[in-house]
Amino acid sequence: MPILALVRHGQSLWNLENRFTGFVDVPLTEQGRAEARKAADSLQDVKFDVAYTSALTRAQQTLAILLETLKQTPPVIRDAALNERHYGDLQGLNKADAAKEFGEQQVHIWRRSYDVPPPNGESLEMTAKRVLPFFDRAIAGDLRQGKNVLVVAHGNSNRSLVMRLDKLSGETVVGLELATGVPLVYEIGADGQVVSKRG
Repeated sequence: MPILALVRHGQSLWNLENRFTGFVDVPLTEQGRAEARKAADSLQDVKFDVAYTSALTRAQQTLAILLETLKQTPPVIRDAALNERHYGDLQGLNKADAAKEFGEQQVHIWRRSYDVPPPNGESLEMTAKRVLPFFDRAIAGDLRQGKNVLVVAHGNSNRSLVMRLDKLSGETVVGLELATGVPLVYEIGADGQVVSKRG
């Protein structure tokens, strides 16, 4: 049965600085690079036929380190459909400073509700509306062909995929925390349903 492995990129510079990153292109920290190498350790038993990543450097760097550590060279497809959620006017702000500026409760709503976007940004629902059609069009097609697929993306784009795979509601998925550099590994049946999950 084909394997789908989802990995959130390793720690980025703005993760470290507790800033809203979204579409801003920031690199990995040294810890983020180490997390990418560690992610490879738990994927040693899988030979990947294709890899997907976003248009953002932190995900691409994580994927490159991961594949180098695994000594694998599958074709890599980059697509902005897998980009992190766009945080709009919050991008670049320190999360504590944003809470002072807009109020803690308001920032919590923007961060943790399913369908309320920050000003000029995307909600998780809006993010899922670009991630899931891409999954159906590209990634699910590879899985149907029996290919093992590696996806290295972001907290919210991966959250959208987990919502579909684990059949979570919008209200449930917002509470889901995905650690940086920790793979979720799914075994996918011929019907496209999840047979097993680890990680």
